[in-house]
Amino acid sequence: MARRGVALFLLLASCGHPGGVMTPVSSSLAMPPTSRVDMLVATTREPSGNPATLFNGERSSKPHLTQISISIPAKREAGTVQWPKRLPPDPATDFAVTNVQQIDTVAQGRVWFRQHVHSGHALVFIHGFNNTYEDSVFRLAQIVHDSKMQATPVLFTWPSRAEITAYEYDKESTNYSRTALEQALRTLAADPDVKDITLMAHSMGTWLAMESLRQMGIRDGHVNSKIHNVILASPDIDIQVFAKQYVEMGEPRPKFTIFVSQDDKALAVSSFITGRVSRLGAINPAEEPYRSKLEKAGITAIDLTKVKTNDRLNHGKFAESPEIVQLIGQRLMTGQTLTDSKVTLGQGITAVVGGTVTNIGTVAATAVAAPVAIIEQPVTRQRPPRPADETLDGDLKKQPLTQ
Repeated sequence: MARRGVALFLLLASCGHPGGVMTPVSSSLAMPPTSRVDMLVATTREPSGNPATLFNGERSSKPHLTQISISIPAKREAGTVQWPKRLPPDPATDFAVTNVQQIDTVAQGRVWFRQHVHSGHALVFIHGFNNTYEDSVFRLAQIVHDSKMQATPVLFTWPSRAEITAYEYDKESTNYSRTALEQALRTLAADPDVKDITLMAHSMGTWLAMESLRQMGIRDGHVNSKIHNVILASPDIDIQVFAKQYVEMGEPRPKFTIFVSQDDKALAVSSFITGRVSRLGAINPAEEPYRSKLEKAGITAIDLTKVKTNDRLNHGKFAESPEIVQLIGQRLMTGQTLTDSKVTLGQGITAVVGGTVTNIGTVAATAVAAPVAIIEQPVTRQRPPRPADETLDGDLKKQPLTQ
C-alpha cells in the first residue's frame, strides 16, 4: 500500500522548469517581434522578498495587487508555455516578464483597468493545485494569447506550496482565500468600466471559485449580476458538495460551463485521496443521471475525454488544446451557444447542452469508459458508493435546518 501511495503522488509530479522568472528582462535588450499580455494579479500569497519570485506559497494576512506584462515569442506551438531553459529568458524563444509594478490602492487598480479595458469584458482566472506564482502568471498569459479573447485578464492566485505532498495545505489555502476572492470580485464589479465578468477556474481552484460565489450568494441572495459566465475546468469538487454550492449561491445564477474528462489522472488521484469520492470533473455528462441533472440546472458540460494533448495527466486539456482554448475565448466568454454549425472543432468533442448531447466535431457522442485506474491492484471499498441520482436529487434543493 505504501508503494501504491508513492506511485499516486509521483503521478502528479511535473517535469520541472527553471524558477525565479519574475525579474523583468532588461529594457536595454533589443526585443524581437513578440506578443504582449498585460494582466492584473491579486494574491493572498506572502511576499517572498525576492524580485525573481515575488510571492511564495505561504499565506499573507492581507491581499496584494500587482500589474505584470509578459512577452510571448512569435514562433511557438499554441497550447504550450515556453519556459526558459536558462535565465535570463530569451524573448525570442521564451515567455518573459517585461514589467512588474506593485499596486497599492483600489484607485490605482482602476486606473490600470481603464487603460487596458476591452469592451468592458473582464476574465478572472484561478489556478489549481501545485502551482507557483509564476506558474499561474505564465498559464494565464498563454490562455489569453492563444484564445484571442477580447477581455482584460485578472489573475487570482492563492497560496499553493507547489509540492505534490501538500494537497491538504493547498485545499485549506483555498478556504483561507474565499473572502479575498469574493472581495476582489465585488471590487471589480463595482468598477464602472466593467460590463461583465467571466470567472474561469481550474482543478482545485474551482473549489475556491464555488465557495466564493456561494458566500456572495448567502450575503446578497444572489451572485453579482455582472458575473455572467463561470467556467470550471477539470473541477476537483465532490459532486454532492458542488450541488449544494450551486443551489446556495441563490438566483439568478451565472451561466455555468464545466469541462470534464474521464481519463483525468490527477482527478483520479484526488478521488483516491478523498476516500474514493467521485469528482465533478470526471463524470460522463452524456449518461444518466448526470444528463438530466445538468439539464435541470441549466449547466453546459463539455466532454474532453477524446481530446489528445501533451499533458500526460490529461488534467489541463482546456488550456493545452488550441481548439478548446479558442472556444473559451471566442464563444463561452461571450455567452454564445455551442449548438450552431459554426462550431466545428474536429476532435470528436461532445457537449451536453440543455440535456441534449451535441456533437462538436466529427465523432458521435457515445458512452465512454470509467475513470482511469490509478493503482495496479483493486482497492477494497469500505462501503458501496451511493447512486448518483440519490446523492444529487436532494442536494439540488434548498434544505432548511428546521421544518
